[in-house]
Amino acid sequence: MANLSVAGYGARGKGQLLEPITYESPALGGQDVRVSITHCGVCYTDIQGIDDHYGISTYPFVPGHEIVGTVSAVGTEVKELKVGDRVGIGWQGRSCMKCEWCLQGEEQLCVDVDNCGTWKPYGGFSSSVVVDGRFAYPLPAAMASEHAAVLMCAGISVYAPLREHASGLSRKVAIVGMGGLGHLAVKFAHALGCQVTAISSSAAKKEEALKFGADDFICTKDSDSLSNVRLSFDVLLYTSHGKADWTALINSLRTKGKLVVVGFSDVPVTFDPLELVVHEMSITGSLIGNRATMREMLSFANDHAIAPEVELMPMAQVNQAIRKVKANEARYRIVLFRDAADTAV
Repeated sequence: MANLSVAGYGARGKGQLLEPITYESPALGGQDVRVSITHCGVCYTDIQGIDDHYGISTYPFVPGHEIVGTVSAVGTEVKELKVGDRVGIGWQGRSCMKCEWCLQGEEQLCVDVDNCGTWKPYGGFSSSVVVDGRFAYPLPAAMASEHAAVLMCAGISVYAPLREHASGLSRKVAIVGMGGLGHLAVKFAHALGCQVTAISSSAAKKEEALKFGADDFICTKDSDSLSNVRLSFDVLLYTSHGKADWTALINSLRTKGKLVVVGFSDVPVTFDPLELVVHEMSITGSLIGNRATMREMLSFANDHAIAPEVELMPMAQVNQAIRKVKANEARYRIVLFRDAADTAV
């Protein structure tokens, strides 16, 4: 049987605006599912993909990896999903399932991770997508699709490191950046029982940060703000991609505190290692999460009524949505939805 034709929005070259394109849907492998897309979030990683920030983009490049939709076809070996199921899909759409990390259940660390992205070969700014069914997650019935979409990347990206490094009553956690990832991190950290401080360069975000669950707020435009909290935090979760005073951030950690980086900085990271050494602090990164943590996150978010703040826009307005994200005008995450103009051929 001939493969389906897919209508999507893709960049034909590095850094170019997205335009409507049509392409043939990949054939289903035994473990694959095809998902008809209803919603897809706009992540800053999509913009970096358009710009080939990671050196792995191929063109035409169809971004999109915060996906919610309905299963429309299943491969012969798929057992846990059926046609009609509503599922969420994040950045990772597959893995080799045989390297040392996959065999340990840490699929996000797959040695072939460059080729594991949902947007390989084409992503979620489209009418449908094909992924390994083991990376398509059934969603709680009560969870809105536009909220679930954002949780599939932003949600897991902050939940996984908070769950590992910061859960527990009275843990003092600071969230650096109050954007798409950061506002969700505040909500998750609060629900995990942490004492939460939100750190932002925008004083205007204080009221909302406190509403999201922060106990305190620091505006980094105040030159003394971080020096006043020296040796204060057990964990700093860095969710931003902009310029930061890394030395001041590190100095705000307590002895044996930990800086966890989940945001990709657009500028080189430099810092004075003195406090890092003297107080035996550590710096680590966190890449999304494994499949077990993804399922746990969805359940936790559902149980604690954790939802991102979203702005809905039709998928045909994808370039306007990208412009808003670039200009830091999204409050706090934009989710595209497919309407009658975004149908497959």
